[in-house]
Amino acid sequence: MLRLLALYTALSLGANPAAALDLSALKTGEMKKMVVYDQPLATPDLPFVDAEGGSHSLRDFRGQPVLLNFWATWCAPCRAEMPALDRAQADLGPRGLKVVTLATGRNPQAQIGRFFDQAGVVHLPRYQDEPRALARAMGVAGLPVSVLIDREGHEVARIIGEADWDSAEARAVLDALTRE
Repeated sequence: MLRLLALYTALSLGANPAAALDLSALKTGEMKKMVVYDQPLATPDLPFVDAEGGSHSLRDFRGQPVLLNFWATWCAPCRAEMPALDRAQADLGPRGLKVVTLATGRNPQAQIGRFFDQAGVVHLPRYQDEPRALARAMGVAGLPVSVLIDREGHEVARIIGEADWDSAEARAVLDALTRE
């Protein structure tokens, strides 16, 4: 009986998707600055709004791998990476990836819309965290910050600063996240 219990425990740990996702080996090139956690971190369940004023939270995306990007319309590096994030959503959305772009602080929807139109961004949501509640709760001090969230809703890695989401290294990370 004890052997069966030990075997069951070992198998259940091996089947744990959070434990199976190890992005550490992918910390090369463009992804070298990625911080990967030994244990996934819980994400807060705080509200943010969409372009129509509807309320959302990270809980809405459970079951999907998420690339959560904190950005602002006035942030040059944020603006620079947005077209690549749009392409990542277009390419990997059919595999389940959800790129969630969250404008943090004062970013009126009109400004977000103008920027998305000028940059040709068509696949990304126009979410806002005007009070910065979610950003503060997740320890976002500067912008941009990209947070990788597994299907269970846990933060597994983070990148502080601009990233080239079109790079082979970034796509390898996103592929791994969608396979988990």
